[in-house]
Amino acid sequence: MATTTSTGRTLTLRRVDSVAADATVRHIDQLDENALELFYAALEGARPLPATGTDLEPGTVVVATEYYRVEAA
Repeated sequence: MATTTSTGRTLTLRRVDSVAADATVRHIDQLDENALELFYAALEGARPLPATGTDLEPGTVVVATEYYRVEAA
């Protein structure tokens, strides 16, 4: 899911279909506001996360479910 946490480096996100039994798993609601903003910006822009500014570590799996509301056109 991530590449490195060294200062000045970046983390990348990768979708996974399964999670190892020994993986650290965090729910999207567990991220602080800054980490959440950076996480969504990375997903929406297909760009890396800065290694600083989040408490995410390489190998951490973040569980996020997308919801879509159906509205009348």
